[in-house]
Amino acid sequence: MIKKAKLSDRSKRMAHFRALHARGGLNLVALMDIFTVLVFFLLISSGTQLPSNKELTLPTSVATKVPQETLVITITRSDIWVQGEKIIEISRLLDSDTTVIEGLKEALLFHASKQRPSPTEAAAGHAVTIMGDENIPYQLLKKILATCRQANYTQIAFAAMQKAKG
Repeated sequence: MIKKAKLSDRSKRMAHFRALHARGGLNLVALMDIFTVLVFFLLISSGTQLPSNKELTLPTSVATKVPQETLVITITRSDIWVQGEKIIEISRLLDSDTTVIEGLKEALLFHASKQRPSPTEAAAGHAVTIMGDENIPYQLLKKILATCRQANYTQIAFAAMQKAKG
């Protein structure tokens, strides 16, 4: 018969410690740190900024009021876009005699149908931001404003580059 060697108290504690920490596990603290950084990055990068466009030169302004997030109509040198979706080419509009742009009106009404304003907000009209090149013809701007009025977009803001004071 073989006798087992008697273990000291320290050896028992070390064996117990190895048994507890031998199995691997998922470190949730590091995972939560990564997700926290990711959430902060997404919150900061998704701020209310107007989309930039290389075909567009905005006029400058000295206004200090920050624009609210609204529907954006972008007028480049060649096209009209609503929320990043191309609506119509400007060359087709300059030759027509109509005062309302039907394709733009349909897009505005579609976006208005997705909103659920209160009765007081609906009576006041929807808000829109027009982001247009500084050299667009006034005739075109007049047609776009008439179309916005027809679609009950009466709170109209124009995007501009903020000019430094001084």
